[in-house]
Amino acid sequence: MLPVIAASMVAAMMALVAPAAAEPLDPRYPVCLQKWEWGGSSRTYCSYLSWEDCRAAAMGLSAMCLANPYWAGPGPAGAPHVRPAPTRTW
Repeated sequence: MLPVIAASMVAAMMALVAPAAAEPLDPRYPVCLQKWEWGGSSRTYCSYLSWEDCRAAAMGLSAMCLANPYWAGPGPAGAPHVRPAPTRTW
């Protein structure tokens, strides 16, 4: 019985000291909202396409908008597709 209790205590302690999962910062959105929560922690939500949208969401909260460091930027426009001239063999 004692080994079972000791093993469960060790498992409970490991759960308490395990690092928290990192928040994914979505590279599809250029603007993030960092919101401070009770106790001094903060969360970052990267789901805004413009600064105006982020500022509207942050209004009245303990939060600020910031640039997403993982933003992939606008996709490459790509070169226009040009058809090669047909070869004529007469």
